[in-house]
Amino acid sequence: MTTEKTQKKRVVVSYKNLSPELQEEVKKKYPNGYTDQMLRIDKGPGDFFYAIVLETADTNYLIKVDVKIDDTLEEEEDKDYYNDDIKGADDLADAPDEDDDN
Repeated sequence: MTTEKTQKKRVVVSYKNLSPELQEEVKKKYPNGYTDQMLRIDKGPGDFFYAIVLETADTNYLIKVDVKIDDTLEEEEDKDYYNDDIKGADDLADAPDEDDDN
């Protein structure tokens, strides 16, 4: 008597390339989203992708998901908000408060 173990297929695929049926399975498995379930997969020095796992009866899927990483520097955002062209901004910073009783 020999017991034969069948190995499941292992597939790496992008979410956008999944069939509609498998996309529905992902939605069922992660009804509240998969942000907390993502894995960072390192491919080499400085090269990586994020993925989630989906297991079916015959296949284990590693599904690549697109992640937008906010790499904007706060300083750059401040420059847009605090525009240097505002007239009188320096004077306002140096002016004493009217509430001061000095």
